Amino acid sequence: MKCSDVITITNSSGLHGRYLNYFMQVAGYFDAAVWIEKDGRRVNAKSMLGVLSLGIIGGTPIRFIAEGFDEDLAITGLTELITCFNEMDNHLDEVLTKYRKE
Repeated sequence: MKCSDVITITNSSGLHGRYLNYFMQVAGYFDAAVWIEKDGRRVNAKSMLGVLSLGIIGGTPIRFIAEGFDEDLAITGLTELITCFNEMDNHLDEVLTKYRKE
């Protein structure tokens, strides 16, 4: 099992709407089981309703937990995606392409 460092969501929209859609695409790429944790509450990161139930808004600290053969890649990919959201980076398209299932 692998845990990420705490990541703070800094974009004002938080993790919902189109950002949640992008997040679901990337989370679904990995075979590892992936969870997202906020305030000690952990939900399946591949469940849209689960992630929405956390109410992740701007300023929220979260952590990713992954277990499976590609757990390291899952942590890296989701962390990279959140960083792009936070920076409103043009790198977002590159990240989405990298972690897209064909």
